[in-house]
Amino acid sequence: MVLASAVVFLASLLIGALGIYVGARVIVGAGDYDHAIVTALIGAIVWAVVGFFVGWIPLLGPLLALVAYVAVVNVRYPGDWTAAAMIGLVAWVTVLIALYVLAAVGITGFDAIGVPGV
Repeated sequence: MVLASAVVFLASLLIGALGIYVGARVIVGAGDYDHAIVTALIGAIVWAVVGFFVGWIPLLGPLLALVAYVAVVNVRYPGDWTAAAMIGLVAWVTVLIALYVLAAVGITGFDAIGVPGV
């Protein structure tokens, strides 16, 4: 059971990192997948911590978690807050498409670590 959970976590992290990689590549021209993996991991941890403490507040909690996630992207990649938000948006769309394709062929469920809301 622990091994299966670790495999799911790792696969989800890699899919989330793929989304960040594509977003960073398109928006700011950054092309380091290892950097995207670390960003996805840090982003997932920050999202979870902020969500734990303020996620229960209607509307404001999820919004603060999203801002914290974008802040991680902003710190990890060049550009401003707009670029970081756009990287997050492209990452979200990329992961959504990848997970849809993988779920359609029965390989995975419809979730990923490192990109919020998917």
